[in-house]
Amino acid sequence: MKLPRKGSLLREIPVLVVVSLFISIIIKAFLIQAFYIPSGSMQATLEINDRVIVNKLGNFFTDVKRGDVVVFRDPGGWLPPAYEEKRSAPLQALRNGLVFVGLAPDPAKQHLIKRVIGVGGDHIVCCDAKGSLVINGKAVKEKYLYAGNAPSETKFDVRVPKGSLWAMGDHRAASEDSRYHQEDPNKGMVPLNKVVGRAFLVIWPVQHFSLLPRPEALTAIPVK
Repeated sequence: MKLPRKGSLLREIPVLVVVSLFISIIIKAFLIQAFYIPSGSMQATLEINDRVIVNKLGNFFTDVKRGDVVVFRDPGGWLPPAYEEKRSAPLQALRNGLVFVGLAPDPAKQHLIKRVIGVGGDHIVCCDAKGSLVINGKAVKEKYLYAGNAPSETKFDVRVPKGSLWAMGDHRAASEDSRYHQEDPNKGMVPLNKVVGRAFLVIWPVQHFSLLPRPEALTAIPVK
């Protein structure tokens, strides 16, 4: 058996590193990406500091559906300006590299995570005489809400335009979502082109490992 020449492995390592980085970038850009949960707006479905996997590939082949938990870029004014820590030039270069390959969050691209309550064509009202959310004339039993939360303390009556979503957190009392941005240019709607992808799996911490299915209470309502 012919042995590899001395030093050949060392020459191959840089190639392997470059290929690995290339694959990582492709995966981040088109397939899946990990995000961490910074707030309690989606409790108890998602807890603070949970890590979720987001399917980005679905954006190319399927529509976002009611009940999906989606990550999206700030539609404008939902989040305060990002605070960027001052670092030395070498540390900043390292940070930029980690952001580039998807191993660190991009401070210039602030993201939110909420549940899709309405898609294009939906008429959403809160609340009916029993205090329930109503979508297209049908009251919804929202079993995924944080314990003790009402569907909404803020009343609203909206129609979701095509190409947009109405998104709300499961912890309604702690979520500044579509309800609180109705005076914005998008009138509280999330444009589809702001959606990064659908969160489908909680991967960390281990005890929170679980899938994130669409609730039947939302999927059972026909889309107009």
